[in-house]
Amino acid sequence: MVKRKLAAHDNLKITLEQNGDKFHVKESSNFRTLEIDFTLGVTFEYSLADGTELSGSWAMEGDIMKGIFFRKDNGKQLTTTRVIAGDEMIQSYNYEGVDAKRIFKRG
Repeated sequence: MVKRKLAAHDNLKITLEQNGDKFHVKESSNFRTLEIDFTLGVTFEYSLADGTELSGSWAMEGDIMKGIFFRKDNGKQLTTTRVIAGDEMIQSYNYEGVDAKRIFKRG
């Protein structure tokens, strides 16, 4: 519950830049700024804002960007999708049967 309350006030901004199958992502919030470079289909390491360490990769499925990640501490899977719809990016998560969604507005 505490993590949810913090996330609601983190003021997260995501910038995505694509060059072919390579991406540069900048995540800026009240708690941290992180820049990530990755290539579609290539496994990379990532840490969530709460410090949870993940390993996984992104793929494109039509117009949907889908990430399959595994927690390093327990091996459980986190699935993430990103969809652009008009001036919004809808980011959805699934972890252990629990779904969450976050909507970002184009700035």
